Amino acid sequence: MLLLDEPDNHLDLPGKAYLETLINDYPGAVVLISHDRYLLDAVVTHITEIEDGRLATFSGDYTAYISDKEERLARQDQLFRVQQREITRIELVIKRYAIWAKVYDNEKFAKKAQSIQKRLDKLDRIEKPVLERKRMELALSGWRGSNKVLEVTGVVKRFGSASPLKGVSLLLRHGERVGLIGANGAGKSVLLRTLIGQYAPDSGEVKLGPSVQLGYYAQEHETLDPEQSLLVAVRRAAKISEEGAGGLPQALLVQLSAGHPAHRRSYGRRAQEAAAGAGGAPGANFCCPRANKNSVSLGRVYKTARGLKDLG
Repeated sequence: MLLLDEPDNHLDLPGKAYLETLINDYPGAVVLISHDRYLLDAVVTHITEIEDGRLATFSGDYTAYISDKEERLARQDQLFRVQQREITRIELVIKRYAIWAKVYDNEKFAKKAQSIQKRLDKLDRIEKPVLERKRMELALSGWRGSNKVLEVTGVVKRFGSASPLKGVSLLLRHGERVGLIGANGAGKSVLLRTLIGQYAPDSGEVKLGPSVQLGYYAQEHETLDPEQSLLVAVRRAAKISEEGAGGLPQALLVQLSAGHPAHRRSYGRRAQEAAAGAGGAPGANFCCPRANKNSVSLGRVYKTARGLKDLG
């Protein structure tokens, strides 16, 4: 049996293809944790979901699971509503018998009310389904800045004898979305870090438009302060003073204050925080997310995709 905990993180496209083949050809059982719905569709026969401390298993791939879960929730919601109407009706009957018992001083009515109440207490109640769960919101401002967002001309970057960037040129205009692909080690991260100014090019030029404000998501979350609490991170990202933070909902303040510093939070939680810092950067209209869905749950991947689609 293979137990694979997010094995596709940081794999390039050939690596993902090899992983898919490896899992499909493996003769034994496989348990796979992944946030890549395309990989799940390609290799799994069942989906087991952990939610609210319980496990639920669905037959089929991830696409089938989405449809099956929607049907289950809709059916549960229908049964819940029917049962609630019946409970309301029974409670009215109990109340009526209790009133009659007092008005007519009749013990028979009182016993009848108690008997019905006991049956109601033993009823196997259907749990109200959660049809819509709260998710991380990613709102990207995307205000219109320069038409020419980014211009890269003949950029060369060397590290000793290695030269990952050899005369790179690129023109990015407002509203365009560019997917940067390539094998591991090809120079994708070097290019991105050169674009945001972390690396200086050995030759060539990188120009940002005059009205461009940059939002950057770091793959390893190195932009986060490892000792910083989540509450402080939220205050700084949203530019809220310590006094202003008192206006946040009390439940949210408790949740944020109870959190661990960044280096003790899970990789997925740090990914959410880094995404909020990049996409939520005040005034950002040019976002550079680097491997931004690694360790991010599928629900949040959808939010990120919609946010990027709506940008600009």
